[in-house]
Amino acid sequence: MKNIKIANTDLDVSEISLGCMRISELSNKDISTLIQTALDCGINFFDHADIYGGGQSEAKFAEALDMSPRVREKMLIQTKCGIRKGFFDFSKEHILEAVDGSLKRLRTDYLDVLLLHRPDALVEPEEVAESFTILQDSGKVKYFGVSNQNPMQIELLTKFVKQPILFNQLQLSITNTGMIDAGINVNMEIDPSIDRDGSILDYCRLKGITIQPWSPFQYGFFEGVFLDNPKFPELNKKIDEIAAAKGVTNTAIAIAWLLRHPAQMQPIIGTTNPQRVKDSCQASGITLTRPEWYEIYRAAGNKLP
Repeated sequence: MKNIKIANTDLDVSEISLGCMRISELSNKDISTLIQTALDCGINFFDHADIYGGGQSEAKFAEALDMSPRVREKMLIQTKCGIRKGFFDFSKEHILEAVDGSLKRLRTDYLDVLLLHRPDALVEPEEVAESFTILQDSGKVKYFGVSNQNPMQIELLTKFVKQPILFNQLQLSITNTGMIDAGINVNMEIDPSIDRDGSILDYCRLKGITIQPWSPFQYGFFEGVFLDNPKFPELNKKIDEIAAAKGVTNTAIAIAWLLRHPAQMQPIIGTTNPQRVKDSCQASGITLTRPEWYEIYRAAGNKLP
């Protein structure tokens, strides 16, 4: 597994992360097997959120691993806060309370990374800044980031927050390429040219923010997996063709397509299947050619201008 060195930090993160959103539904034995498989494959970065499984994903993660300092030192743990029932909340009070809750459930004294989970329309960046400083100074959180935020939202935060925003978690897969489409179709009067995200891809590259693509196997908004799906015959034909030529699975190619982008993204795989974890990690050892990358992009139904 290749690692990504996050600039101006001591973070050396696996270029593929395991998302733990769905593990609350698993037995402790299955969770332990899943996490150990990830570690054996070289994944050292695990993504959580306080709302996953109503908090049970964090709790069962720690319980299944019998979390201890010896276990904790083997991994980097990221969690997210800010989503509450029916509203978003980036208030100082809620951020501090949410982190304490996550630390308790995860049975750890610190988080490697905390993300603000989706934008809060009522955000007061001064409060975010206060909470981040308290969390960093107390040793409860080392580094910070956001999810699903556009450039101006991040700029608003960084005007007040002294800690660098290091990560932005964004939906991106072979079938969800809006942030890529807009850059390819500049100056075109067609739907793919519409910039819905404020050039977030280029912005993150300019600012040194690591994009973490979520749902890398999904199409739409959690509508299903595109791999081996009859709704995407041309795409699967092309993926299977390239997978066969490289001696890997179609799962590996789906992740390799994201890793091929020079932005040095860190895909988050949310699978609970240990074999799919292994298949995904094959992507770290292959590099798609430029023609192969574009062939897959076009096979997903995208047209080049």
